[in-house]
Order: sequence, then C-alpha cells, then structure tokens
Amino acid sequence: MTENDAANNENSATDKFEFVSTRVLNASPALVYEAWTNPEHLAQWWGPDGFTNTFREFDLRPGGIWEFVMHGPNGADYANKSEFVEIGPERIVLRHLSAPHFQLTAIFEDDGGKTRLTWRQLFEEAAVFNAIKKIAAPANEQNLDRLEAQLRKMAV
Repeated sequence: MTENDAANNENSATDKFEFVSTRVLNASPALVYEAWTNPEHLAQWWGPDGFTNTFREFDLRPGGIWEFVMHGPNGADYANKSEFVEIGPERIVLRHLSAPHFQLTAIFEDDGGKTRLTWRQLFEEAAVFNAIKKIAAPANEQNLDRLEAQLRKMAV
C-alpha cells in the first residue's frame, strides 16, 4: 500500500464517521457568530426540539471549557462537557469530552450577506457513530432550525 493509498483509506474511514450539514442562514456571518459565542443566545437554541440548557461554565478561548446540562423534554438531564479547540469569526472547533466523543466544527462563510453554515461532527469510533446516526441527523436539523429562530429574534 502506498502512502497515498493509506491517506485515501484514512479519509474514507473518516468520511464514514462524520455527519455534515450545510445550511444557508438569512443572517450575516457576524450575527451567526454572535449566536454561537454569546452564551445567552447559545442557551436558547442549542439542542434538538424541546430541549433547554443550563450552562455551568463557558470559557470561550482555545483550551476553554464549555460545561452544561441539556434538559430533555422527557425530564432527563444530559451532562455535557466540551473543550474549545479553535475560536474565530469564520470557524469554531470544539471537542466533546463527554460521551459520545466527537469533534464539532462549525464553518461560517459569507454568502451574499447571508451565512453558509457547514456543521461537521466527526466521531472517533464506528460503534459510537453507528449507534447515534439514526437520531443525530434529524436532531442536528432541529438544532439548525432553532438557530434560525434565534437569529430572527436577534435581528429585531
């Protein structure tokens, strides 16, 4: 196997364990970035339909921790802990430290005054990816719907 073959196999494996969603949002990249980086806004839209959040720590810097509890509509609480890897107006990368383990990358691109958001969720293990793939795609879409609703409120 050549070095290129190994790289291609590695990329193929990576592709299998990654969810990618792209959506054009009717808001400027600056407003979308604000929705992601201001904990008061983020708490309003983070998570699928029916979920609420209690933030315990939100240290927005590389190496900073974001710790919170998602409260499900069924009354269950889900503890979450992530570490910010990269923070910038065009991209946010965080590593989800609690199970399930993954890296989330959000890319914000100007699209004629709107924002093209690319949401990438890369999982380390096939078993984890396969266990949640049925719920993750619709949950991520609900999360983006909630982001759009929050952006409309912020634009007023």
